[in-house]
Order: sequence, then structure tokens, then C-alpha cells
Amino acid sequence: MTAWQQRFALEGRRALITGASSGIGTAIAEVFADAGADIVAQGRSQERLARLGDSLRARGRRFSAVTGNLASAEETAAIADQAQQAMGGIDILVNSAGIAITGPTVEYDLSDWSQTMAVNLTAPFILSRALLPGMIARRSGKIINISSQTGVIALKDHAAYAASKGGLNALTKSLMAEVAEHNVQVNAICPTVVLTEMGKQLWSAPERKDPFLARTPAGRFGEPVEIADMALYLASPASDLVNGAIMMIEGGYSSI
Repeated sequence: MTAWQQRFALEGRRALITGASSGIGTAIAEVFADAGADIVAQGRSQERLARLGDSLRARGRRFSAVTGNLASAEETAAIADQAQQAMGGIDILVNSAGIAITGPTVEYDLSDWSQTMAVNLTAPFILSRALLPGMIARRSGKIINISSQTGVIALKDHAAYAASKGGLNALTKSLMAEVAEHNVQVNAICPTVVLTEMGKQLWSAPERKDPFLARTPAGRFGEPVEIADMALYLASPASDLVNGAIMMIEGGYSSI
């Protein structure tokens, strides 16, 4: 292995990835496994997690699946405990799970607001709180929050989602300020629309897609592997000086 490959390698690292049964989370799990990491995958679909496990074990990686509900504080805390027990500790936390319940604020149900905050913001806080002591003790750790460009820029009918992702960006910076001295890095990735199954369903209509892409200099949406590759950089030794960063992967949308 060459020196540059070593800087991007995850050999011997143990990662907990939420939302790993589909979309961006699956892509991150696959890329991390290819880089040498062992994976604990949280998701809602046992069938998809089982297929992911077969694929990652075939790569020679250790794999464990957990299916707790991130909308529940108790179950989220249990996910952290199960992950640490399965691997003997967690070196990398990727908060990839998220929900998007959109609609005009004046018509928005408060229960949808509460669920959005629970999954998109409270769960990453609980998981970080549970896993940081081990990272601090080992003086090594990475937390990667999958946020959204909507946490930085405005998008109609996304008030709850945007608030949760803006909060996640703020959490990222605050955690960094607490743990940087312990050689733990905390960063966030803010993607544009990503062409997962859900992304294709929500953004395939020309009347919704075309105006958005017209404002995007790159003129396209993202692919899951592009987010996974950025996550790999942030999880690897190559990014050890990157801390508290809000990484925009959105084709230049927020720059004009």
C-alpha cells in the first residue's frame, strides 16, 4: 500500500452508520468496507441490512446490523450500546439517517415537526454523546453528520427539515469545539438532492426539478457514491486537520 493509500485507508477502524439500509447510508457502508472498515449498520429494513451484510462480509469485513427506531431516545441509546458491544468500540460515527416531511408551515402538523427533530437532530446528539467517551479515551475518533444544503440555504416548504439540518450543522461545530483537543474530528456534509430511490421519486417531476437545476451551476443532482467518497475522506487520516467543517456538495448552488 502506498503512502497516499494509507492516508485514505480505514483498516482496523469500526464504524457505526445510521440509515445504512438504503441510499446514501448504503453507499457509505460499501465505500468504508472497501477501505477496510468493519461496519455496524442501522436501518429500518432487515432484509436490506441482511443483503448489505452478505456483501460486506464477502469483502472480508466484520458486520453487525441493528434496527432500532431513531425517533425514540431510548432505542437510539440502545443502538449505541449494541454497536459498541458488537465491535468492542466505535471509531467512526456517521449520522446518515434522516427524514423529510415537507409542507407549508401554516399547515404543518406539530407531530411531524417533533419526529423530524427526533430523527434528524436529537438522534445524532444521543449517539455522539454515547460514543464520544470512547473516542476521547482513545484520543482518536471521527463523527460525520450527513446534513443538507437546506441547512444553509432556503427551500420552500422545508421549514422543519431545514431547521433540523441547520441545527445539525450547529451541533457539528459545537461538538468540534468540545472534542478537538482530544484528537476527535466532527464534520458535516451538506449535499444537494441525491438520486437515491427517494430522491428520484421526490424530484423527478420537471416542474420541480427544472427550476432547481437551473439555479445549480453544475446543472445536475448528486449520486450516492459522491457523498460516500466525501465521507471516506472525512473518516480517514487524510482529514485529521479538518474539523468543524460544513462541506457543501451541491454543484455550486450556494455560491451564486
